[in-house]
Amino acid sequence: MLSEKSYRTIEKRADSEYKEKKSVFLGYCQPVQTEEEAIRFIEKIKAKHRDARHNVYAYCLREGHTKRYSDDGEPQGTAGVPILDIILKNELTDIVIVVTRYFGGILLGTGGLVRAYSASAKQAIEQAGIVTMEECTVFTLQCDYTQYGKIGALILQIGGVTDNSIFGAEVSLEFHIPTEKAETLYKKLADVTSGSVIPTEKCCGFYVMK
Repeated sequence: MLSEKSYRTIEKRADSEYKEKKSVFLGYCQPVQTEEEAIRFIEKIKAKHRDARHNVYAYCLREGHTKRYSDDGEPQGTAGVPILDIILKNELTDIVIVVTRYFGGILLGTGGLVRAYSASAKQAIEQAGIVTMEECTVFTLQCDYTQYGKIGALILQIGGVTDNSIFGAEVSLEFHIPTEKAETLYKKLADVTSGSVIPTEKCCGFYVMK
């Protein structure tokens, strides 16, 4: 169960192709954070496929808990809604999906359209990959080489990720951990270094936690 401190989205931009009775469905998905980004992406795909019968879309955003969709001329409820449904079933947000359809001359019927648009959206999501974003705090610290191994192991132990390591006279580390683990970091770091290493909080934000 996700909370306000975590959410699921796609890892990267991805495309897919699905064929049904000579109709071709081209799926495009993109991670976005604002409605403006989503609309720009939709317009970009529409411009790319001006000759297509339909450019259907759906998007879901954390910003304003926004959900939008368009059937773009397909029978009501057969295109945009199935795409949005796939997004919601996967518990995804900050995502936009556009499915372009090139008509193959054979009518698919209501059920066929729902299945085809759903399948195209699902394939695009699979190509993009799903990741969980967690609210994290970024820390920096300096330690000597004798402490480096223990500290690195501690960061992993509490679910953190090291983002940067600089090896000079001392070792400088930058890493992020789930914000809820910050107190645990301070306590355990004090234990393993006898209080000689104190981390500095740099910033907070949402980061991929694999």
